[in-house]
Amino acid sequence: EGYRLFAQGLLDRLEPRPGALEIDLSSAGTEVESALQATTEALSPLTRLLALVSAPPPEAATVRHVEILALQPQLVVAVVITSTGGVTKRVFALNEPIDIGLVTWAAEYLNERTAGLALGSLGLRQAFGEAGLSDRERAFLELLRPAFTDAAGSEERRLFVGGAANLLGEARSEDLPTYRPLLEVLEQRAALLALLGEALGREGPFVRLGVELAHPGLRHASLVGAAYGLHHRRLGAVSLLGPQRMDYEMAIRSVRAAARELSVFVEEIYAEN
Repeated sequence: EGYRLFAQGLLDRLEPRPGALEIDLSSAGTEVESALQATTEALSPLTRLLALVSAPPPEAATVRHVEILALQPQLVVAVVITSTGGVTKRVFALNEPIDIGLVTWAAEYLNERTAGLALGSLGLRQAFGEAGLSDRERAFLELLRPAFTDAAGSEERRLFVGGAANLLGEARSEDLPTYRPLLEVLEQRAALLALLGEALGREGPFVRLGVELAHPGLRHASLVGAAYGLHHRRLGAVSLLGPQRMDYEMAIRSVRAAARELSVFVEEIYAEN
């Protein structure tokens, strides 16, 4: 109860805007996953806590590259590569010989129009039905559309974790027995994603303590987090997991700043979606 009172007091007295945090996301380019990994790598040594960052939902993964190839006279393959590194391949059979010119056009068109678009975005759906397309072009694109649907369905929500060694390095000898259950929880990615998912329905940062985490392995731990995303939609959460005796002020400040940096990054990536 004492920790809850103290942590809530910090949350109630937050500055209007988060401070700055030295996270260099420039090397990530347009790769969201690289940015999430860079965030965990920056947060963990800075805070000496376990850094957890959840990736955007599958439908928010963006198209990186598309390949359309003729395999046989009446078989064509579509390959969709996403920003998460996922590769989806779909083979389509036609009732007539393939027009190589149409295949070449479709590859160029889809790369030009869909690269950088989220799999679940309106912009991607619109690319398959533009008014300027001929009936033949539109029919061929419609044939290929399931490859993009499959790509969205094959994506798995990822969790980036960093700093287990740092966490143990800060533990006092009498606390070590309490850390084993916590480390075991790290193997349960679904449980951790569920915990972070709670952040997506919250405004601002949050602190969850011990029994509030509803997991027996975390009864002596605390989770401090904040959501990141677009101005109209939260995509994931940045959080720090550690002992209840952590520096809450520093942890809250760090996740707020990291979430803001990630939000700026994803806003630029998804700006056209």
